[in-house]
Amino acid sequence: VGSYPGIPTISLIMSALTFVVKQECGTSKARASDLTLPHGLVPTPIFMPVGTQGTIKGMTSQQIGDTGAPIILGNTYHLGHRPGPDIIDEMGGLHNFMNWKGNLLTDSGGFQMVSLLKFANITEEGVNFTSPHDGTSMLLTPEMSIQMQNKIGADIIMALDDVVSSTTTGPRVEEAMHRTLRWIDRCIEAHSKPDSQNLFGIVQGGLDPELRKQCLKGLIQRDLPGYAIGGLSGGESKNEFWKMVSICTDYLPKDKPRYLMGVGFPVDLIVCVALGVDMFDCVYPTRTARFGTALVANGQMNLKHKKYKYDFSPIEDECECIVCSSFTRAYLHSQAKSQYGGQLISIHNIAYQLRLMRTARNSILDGKFVEFVKEFMLLQFPNGDYPDWTVDALMSVGINLK
Repeated sequence: VGSYPGIPTISLIMSALTFVVKQECGTSKARASDLTLPHGLVPTPIFMPVGTQGTIKGMTSQQIGDTGAPIILGNTYHLGHRPGPDIIDEMGGLHNFMNWKGNLLTDSGGFQMVSLLKFANITEEGVNFTSPHDGTSMLLTPEMSIQMQNKIGADIIMALDDVVSSTTTGPRVEEAMHRTLRWIDRCIEAHSKPDSQNLFGIVQGGLDPELRKQCLKGLIQRDLPGYAIGGLSGGESKNEFWKMVSICTDYLPKDKPRYLMGVGFPVDLIVCVALGVDMFDCVYPTRTARFGTALVANGQMNLKHKKYKYDFSPIEDECECIVCSSFTRAYLHSQAKSQYGGQLISIHNIAYQLRLMRTARNSILDGKFVEFVKEFMLLQFPNGDYPDWTVDALMSVGINLK
């Protein structure tokens, strides 16, 4: 295990959070922690549902709250376009605007450098986007990203980083890593609300361990409230993916939250909890719901399949979500191709992800995380045909699936 115990840190920024590690797994790098933010406690490990534009598609804020989610995401790029940060600011921030009582995290808009690359031109000043909505141009600088996020008012805000696709190779990866470090200082300088909003830095460096370590060292020197692992789950092999995650958790400070961006497949969540990650987000549970697919203990349930037409049991007997206590598989089958069906399955899928993280956390607190991982993986792969990368990743932290 790495770590940079000797790095002199430069505390340029105050923190509006407390982070207490309650229990570490005696075998792996998993830990159960209490992250306290301005809008309440977030028990980790945690999965954070994604509400791009001030909403999770098809769900009210109350429905999201009823799943037990203590924190959700908003997207600065999309909120910046519509309705715009000034309108949100006038309403007293995104919490009031969307009537959400829990915590919020906004990303910086940086990911759109990859997802909207054909619309983006990246320079040292910032990113020039051509709006896919109306063709207008928008310059997103580190300062502008932070100013917008200060107006939006999320409890955690992300630094603008120079994001390249995880499959990019060559000098562009190193350029992006160094620019990410230069931009973090501009973000810190622009941040006007460090007493109520926590600025997280994002580790870049592609699939190059040395670039990742350089970026880690630079970010840790800034002594930020928390850190994210960025630039992954974008098409790289799972073998490369888990090794980069593990390098980052080896070096990131133990007393700060660690957030792995854009990861949401249940197997990935559990492996990365074992590797020492605290926080995750992904559109996967809601996007897959809109295709009629529910997440269950042994994988997925395609409710569009005709075998559910006369199935009068809930999606999962052990699930306490409003959908499982109110509707049968037969009913959901009848609605699976509709927007309403997608909404109902979204509620279940978010509840499933949150319950999975709660169960993982409780197993860490009870000293039974290794047993939990083995049981979870066997449910997902009843024939024991585990993907090689999961076997290798878990073995690297002392959990032997075979």
